[in-house]
Amino acid sequence: MKYDITIIGAGPGGYVAAIKAAQLGAKVALIEKNKVGGVCLNRGCIPTKALVASAEMYKNLSDCKKYAIKLNGKLSVDMRDVIARKDKIVNLLVAGIKALLKNNKIDLIKGDALIKGEKTISLKNFTDGSSDQIETDNIIIATGSEPISLPGLTLDGNFIISSDEALNLQDIPSEILIVGAGVIGCEFAFMLNNFGAKVTIVEMLQKALPFEDLEISAIIEREFKKRKIKLITGQKVEKISPPDNNRIKAETSSGESFDVDKILLSVGRKYNSSGLGLDKIGLKSGKRGNIEVNDKLETNIKGIYAIGDVSGEPFYAHKASHEGIVAVRNALGANISREKEIIPYGIFTHPEIGGVGITEEQAKAKNLDYKIGKFNFRGLGRAHTLSEIDGLVKVISDANDDSILGVRIIGASASEVIHVAACAMKAGLKTDELADMIYSHPTMSEGLQEALHDVHGIAIHLPK
Repeated sequence: MKYDITIIGAGPGGYVAAIKAAQLGAKVALIEKNKVGGVCLNRGCIPTKALVASAEMYKNLSDCKKYAIKLNGKLSVDMRDVIARKDKIVNLLVAGIKALLKNNKIDLIKGDALIKGEKTISLKNFTDGSSDQIETDNIIIATGSEPISLPGLTLDGNFIISSDEALNLQDIPSEILIVGAGVIGCEFAFMLNNFGAKVTIVEMLQKALPFEDLEISAIIEREFKKRKIKLITGQKVEKISPPDNNRIKAETSSGESFDVDKILLSVGRKYNSSGLGLDKIGLKSGKRGNIEVNDKLETNIKGIYAIGDVSGEPFYAHKASHEGIVAVRNALGANISREKEIIPYGIFTHPEIGGVGITEEQAKAKNLDYKIGKFNFRGLGRAHTLSEIDGLVKVISDANDDSILGVRIIGASASEVIHVAACAMKAGLKTDELADMIYSHPTMSEGLQEALHDVHGIAIHLPK
């Protein structure tokens, strides 16, 4: 079979690339050895947010007195029902993607791909067990990433688990130790705490969310304390004892020990670049296995592109989708570059976080001349009506030309409001230009307006 473009991996990068290529008139094959939607839809973004939503609803109902509501009777949660809801959402969205692929006349092939050359792929079809060879003008590698283990902390899927297993817990552990206070570790910490688990986190670096703005991390750490989530920083888990009586013991580098039901390992991900035959065709990879690409997503071999996680951090589904579109357009004759700087993101802790651009620490490291504007959520009427007054908007601007260098928001709706800032940065708006827009009242977005005004010391709802 001959194709214009063949894509390996049907995650948020691969399936979006396939649909875009079909829209542009290409004959497209999409190869996936697991499930359509990739990690994001099946074991990442969507299922975790489904569980987060259930956990937050349970927490809000438990605390319903703060909304002047009385709940008569016992409140309970059955994790089997929670998991079933999550699975229903995932299956619905997977079916939707399959329908889109079919609608766009894309050949979806369930199989294992081996790249034999710049225009040839050897394919083992899982559906009928056949082996075949695909001829294609262009190849896009979109194989993603997967969780990693640490020495002495080998994943067993039962006592020592990754996020994959954590998404299918049939019972809430009474006590859990999370190794790693990055995005995934912190999201699971809040989620499991909301469901009633006793949570301890061990992080080898000096703060939670080690690569986040220092003030944002400090607020998350404050929330940990309020919720009795124990955070241990600057230490490693160095010793694991064999499981005993359905419990497992762990010891940190300081000698502190924990006896828990589960250990959730959340220390990063590795690139899925092995098994594709890349070394045999001379395709260049980084030291950690990421496929090296230029700003057009091209590898060192003409006609072969790589997108999403496998081509390097950050590991965002929306980054992969954007790169998929860029790679397809370039493969079909365009000459465009990917966006590398203005990539908004959300972290679904409680309160949640939204960010775009650089942090204050990064501005300092670059020796930039910058100014800061801030506004606390407790100054927002909408925050009080929602009983969500814990939060902050922080704007980093260039002190010379007033351009927006970065924005960080922590609080309710942060993952949505951040797109206002991202849009402004993309359009090249200055802080005073974005601040002068009329913002609807009462909304959480008003916090962004006030922080933008505070860059110039003129915020209306801040004391002089």
